[in-house]
Amino acid sequence: MQNPPHPGAILREDVVAALGLSVSEAAKKLGVSRAALSRVLNERAAVSPNLALRLEAAGVGTAQVWLTMQMKWELAQLRHNPPQDVERLATSEDAAA
Repeated sequence: MQNPPHPGAILREDVVAALGLSVSEAAKKLGVSRAALSRVLNERAAVSPNLALRLEAAGVGTAQVWLTMQMKWELAQLRHNPPQDVERLATSEDAAA
């Protein structure tokens, strides 16, 4: 997928909204602050390993799935603006030796 959705958008739409929960209710059930959950749901913060484990414990997918979604999103964002100050560590000639 070239531009995967932020996992916070999936959590917001497919979990919190689908269950009819407010951000405060969801945060309380997950044992996190409302502010921290709001940042994730509004795509201003990443799904952390801690939140991923809390989601898993709450029966919402696995921690691995949430962290994989986060990693794919972050990589897609970086691929749109890759670092320019990187030099190759080895050339194809070095690898053949």
